[in-house]
Amino acid sequence: MDSHISIHRKRGKVLGVYELIAIAVGGMVGGGIFTVLGISVSLVGAYTPFAIAIGGVVAMLAAYNYVKLGVYFKDEGATYSFYKKTFPSTPFAASLIGWWVIFGYISTLALYAYTFSSYSISSFSFAHNELIRKAIAGAIIMLFALINIWSVKGMGRVEDLMVYTKMVILTIISILLIYHSDTTLPVLLHNNHQTTAFSIIIVASLTFVAYEGFQLVINAVNEMKNPDLNIPRAIYGAIILVILIYFIISLGAVLSIPFKEIIDNKEYALAAGAKEIMGNLGANLVIAGALLATSSAISGTLFGSSRQVAVIARDGYFPKFLSLRRGSIPVYAIITMSVLSFSLIAMGNLEVILEFGSITFILVSWLMAFANLKIRDKTNSSLIIIIVSLLGLFTAASLIVYYEINSDIKQIYSTGIIYFVLTLGAWLYSKFKKVSENVHTK
Repeated sequence: MDSHISIHRKRGKVLGVYELIAIAVGGMVGGGIFTVLGISVSLVGAYTPFAIAIGGVVAMLAAYNYVKLGVYFKDEGATYSFYKKTFPSTPFAASLIGWWVIFGYISTLALYAYTFSSYSISSFSFAHNELIRKAIAGAIIMLFALINIWSVKGMGRVEDLMVYTKMVILTIISILLIYHSDTTLPVLLHNNHQTTAFSIIIVASLTFVAYEGFQLVINAVNEMKNPDLNIPRAIYGAIILVILIYFIISLGAVLSIPFKEIIDNKEYALAAGAKEIMGNLGANLVIAGALLATSSAISGTLFGSSRQVAVIARDGYFPKFLSLRRGSIPVYAIITMSVLSFSLIAMGNLEVILEFGSITFILVSWLMAFANLKIRDKTNSSLIIIIVSLLGLFTAASLIVYYEINSDIKQIYSTGIIYFVLTLGAWLYSKFKKVSENVHTK
């Protein structure tokens, strides 16, 4: 019996460092960078590449705690499991984090799918048809749900292909934009002398959202080879790659595309700029890169978050059927997350959902730093780095709230309502679990 289990586990270790990096990069480089680009340019102009890079440094600080906790616990429940095991006497807190994190993932899945559909029909006459756009978004979610259900190894290979291809395409486009530029960065920076350091820090905080996804690597711990080595390699390596990609993309954009066009078009700014310089071929390359970016983000997010759902359901904080697996694959969790993300798309109010996901990601990253602080001797972590990450993440969250209050106060109210509903659900499930345990004890 023990021999059979050992062989099964050995065979299940199918994800190497390249597949894990692909999952992390796929989760990060989705639709976020295209949206953040427009906001960044509107606030800091030519300083956008540097602000985005600073956001990557903050993400690296957050990643430090995830890596340390991931290597120590080796639990595919990741964020939820880390907090539950660090603070075992607070079931409501563990349930709350589980509900927040999973809904954050569902919202990003919806955003990626909607962005995919928008790009996929952008060259057609029916580009603004909402019904067609939502139907395509639902179809792409269903496709990657089937791929994730099909096999872990198959998902890994598909993710590899999409991620590394999109990296090449986006890099080529950015280099071509830089090459065809009729100005230089020093000139643009000189013209933007009125930009303040405070504005740059705000943009860096907003940009932090575009790095969401690196933690998906930890959800694959049961399917990865050599977690002690590959968790830090994959997460740090992926963040460094993404910082470079974002820097080159944003540099190409600010050098070649008029700022007003970037601000007005946001997601389509790169396509518009590439078309003006390189014609239809350039625009099609950008669209191809965007489709690959959102596709890999859907696949990687669905893969990692579904495993976290299964762990939370196994512990009784989600419906039990979500914990059922076929082999190592949480089929019902994958299907449920896909259905819920499409439901958000059908409702159409993705802007509020995205804002919730943004704040949640930073908040939960702060809680991971707090958990690592408590057991830093066990995780062999640096107290200085943990404190710096706590301060950095708190500052980033405060600046995002400050930005939203000054730009659209209604977003804060809407986000608050979502938090209330999810908190209520988490509280009810934690109470139900406690009552159930008391009944079984008697």
